[in-house]
Amino acid sequence: MIDGQTVETGSIAVVCECVFTRLPAGSSIVATYIMLANWTDQGARQIKESPKRFETAKKELAEMGGEFKSFYMTMGEYDVAAVYEAPDDAVAARFTLLLGRAGAVRTKTLKAFPEAAYREIINSLN
Repeated sequence: MIDGQTVETGSIAVVCECVFTRLPAGSSIVATYIMLANWTDQGARQIKESPKRFETAKKELAEMGGEFKSFYMTMGEYDVAAVYEAPDDAVAARFTLLLGRAGAVRTKTLKAFPEAAYREIINSLN
């Protein structure tokens, strides 16, 4: 929908409602993701290399415009939990695929909505 109009692309109608927010100078819109990870057999065998692999992952994410906000080694169902930001879902997906391809961890990624977005989503329900 552009200016209240549905845009037709071939035989598929594409409807998009965009919300624009004025941000402080120098800031950009980013999405937040929560990553849960387990070491693979390979990752566990090479556990002493884990800090080096994490530094490599931080650099790769930064090159894609993202940033780790927090990182935790955990006990329980997952070995690692981390919160990171990325410019969009495509970057987060590419980052996840790079981690998987390296073979040291298996990940589950959750898209996270901050409190303000949560409230806006809930308030938009009819």
